[in-house]
Amino acid sequence: MIIPVILAGGTGSRLWPLSRQLSPKQFMAMPESATLTKIVSTGDVADVGSDTTLFQATLLRLQGIEGLSAPLIICNEEHRFLVAEQLRQLGMMDATIVLEPMGRNTAPALTLAAELIGHLSAVTETNVDEPALMLVLPADHVIRDARVFHHCVVIARQHASAGAMVTFGIRPLYPETGYGYIQRGEAIGDAAHPAFNVQRFVEKPDIEVARQYLDAGNYDWNSGMFLVGRDRWLQEVEQHAPGIARQCRLASLSARVDGDFTRIDAAAFAACPSDSIDYAVMEKTSRAVVVPMEAAWNDLGAWSSLWDVSAVKTEDNNVLRGDTHVINVSQSYIRADSRLVVAIGMHNAVIVETPDAVLVADKDQVQDVKKVVQWLERMARPEAILHTLVYRPWGSYESLANGPGFQVKRIRVRPGASLSLQMHHKRAEHWVVIQGVATVTCDERVFDLHANQSTFIPLGSRHRLQNRTGEWVELIEVQTGTYLGEDDIVRFDDDYGRVPTGVSS
Repeated sequence: MIIPVILAGGTGSRLWPLSRQLSPKQFMAMPESATLTKIVSTGDVADVGSDTTLFQATLLRLQGIEGLSAPLIICNEEHRFLVAEQLRQLGMMDATIVLEPMGRNTAPALTLAAELIGHLSAVTETNVDEPALMLVLPADHVIRDARVFHHCVVIARQHASAGAMVTFGIRPLYPETGYGYIQRGEAIGDAAHPAFNVQRFVEKPDIEVARQYLDAGNYDWNSGMFLVGRDRWLQEVEQHAPGIARQCRLASLSARVDGDFTRIDAAAFAACPSDSIDYAVMEKTSRAVVVPMEAAWNDLGAWSSLWDVSAVKTEDNNVLRGDTHVINVSQSYIRADSRLVVAIGMHNAVIVETPDAVLVADKDQVQDVKKVVQWLERMARPEAILHTLVYRPWGSYESLANGPGFQVKRIRVRPGASLSLQMHHKRAEHWVVIQGVATVTCDERVFDLHANQSTFIPLGSRHRLQNRTGEWVELIEVQTGTYLGEDDIVRFDDDYGRVPTGVSS
């Protein structure tokens, strides 16, 4: 049996300002990857639409692989409702969602998955065979040719079942400096469907070394995808990274199911060393095998990658998204999310506009966007963390305007959903319904508000907003007070199991 282990905990900082800490790239739809295909159970190929997120596309392309179990998702606790909602949209309610209380890189994530697979019968009341293979996939990659991907999984399965630790190498198309490389050794297995012993893993090279690797012909890009036996991984991580093995074992012993989620011991996991799968184990093991893959893969690691994978380009090789107009512009990526963007006389540029930030960069230097995010974090700026539009399990809110002592939001509540029963110490709120029927609790009163009706929520009042209808409710909220931060919330009751105090609504 193959258990898909989906690593969905990254932040995608190099795709800022689109990707943010609370809304990273893997949970976003990328129109550039809309031509992705999935193989359905009948063996036919179906298109994946432009509204499908990268995380969802990762799951959809698994359909058709024989002997596949329900997936196990490793994600950041802050993203749990995004994951649950996107699984619900796919009808994959049997997936196990494991919450990392903090990020510790990919080796601890995989070790945690391996430990929990052994406990799944107790934790999630499902039966999982001990000799299971884990198909480890990042949630933010593009693979256009799903058939080739499936074929490579079949080859890898033969070697992983025999005890090998299989990684998937991407045949390089050009001298790329943003990827690590894998040097192939001797061929093994079926000559018609070869795999290779790994001679060595190498770090991201400079451009001259990358050209040498391309010319040599026996180097592949390191995709970060693996197929490895659950027991084999635990043996290898115990040998090569015992600190990770020990802390993940401790963290998983007290695993418990909390609604849709599996939670682990936060203190034990916090003490776990942070390391990647490659550094911790794959570069040290003698069992590494690489299966080369030519499946039109891309890790969407930078804005230049979005330009690369875009199937639709203008005659000047521009990729244009949103309300844009260009004059004498070529080889550029320009995206407008909320307003008109005009570019004149530019070549090889990236321009990305969101409601609260604009990025302008040379396409060859977009790897440095990560430095911008690091600066935003040092300055404690909100643009590193969230968008003006923020999704919640009950719907969403969008910041429209703010200034000293006030903030204006547009709030949308999905049918049948409810915000928590809460109060604020430092702000009052005025609600104006513009669509639907909202049920309002304010202290002892419970009443309905229709479109064009409003109410005032005094500072310190216990209040709740509910949508008891089958239609969306939309309202404008005006906040006034001495402090308007999202942490000024005391919860008394919540449908989504969130911590009672100090967590945003």
